[in-house]
Amino acid sequence: MTTSSTRADIIVDAARAAIRREAKAVEGLASQIDHEFVEIVHQILDLTGKIITTGTGTSGIMAERLAHLLAVSGSPAFYLPCLDALHGGMGAITEGDLVVAMSKGGQSTELIELVQRLGERGIPVVALTERPDSPFAKAAQRVAHVKTEPSDADPGGLIAMGSTLVAGAWGDALAIVLMALRGHSWEEVVHIHPGGIVGQQTDLPPEVEL
Repeated sequence: MTTSSTRADIIVDAARAAIRREAKAVEGLASQIDHEFVEIVHQILDLTGKIITTGTGTSGIMAERLAHLLAVSGSPAFYLPCLDALHGGMGAITEGDLVVAMSKGGQSTELIELVQRLGERGIPVVALTERPDSPFAKAAQRVAHVKTEPSDADPGGLIAMGSTLVAGAWGDALAIVLMALRGHSWEEVVHIHPGGIVGQQTDLPPEVEL
């Protein structure tokens, strides 16, 4: 018979195992960063416009997070939901902009159509995906290929948990590298972030350097 203490141990073990799987997936991303990442960084630094992020489902949530972090760290960006873009919001994307689109599987019909139409308008798109051979990736100008390993960091390979953390870590790396290369200071971060504890900071850390 399973006692309450045994059930508690099972729950703790299961939670710890899930966290370890996700941590391993994020750690595995480091070795996947290559010269394509460097090219994306240079392309963004050369922009005359803004970065627009987009996606659907949990990828859309991570795309929104990325846009916020880019803006905070000195790379002007905003998030445009895929469906809003297909209903006229695409008009906010103009010459000089770049789109970072996220999709784990690259099979979202809405996202594929959006990337194809952006390509027709001459807007460069970076596709962050696990499937570089997907229709989504093939429609983009550049592909950032990332893998989630172990695959069960996404339960059943279906629920996007570990893969969203991998996508988030990729975006974090992009934001911090761009911040360092732009020389974006902590004074600037605090100035544009007056709300909350960030805006109350007076003892600032050393500048971010590569």
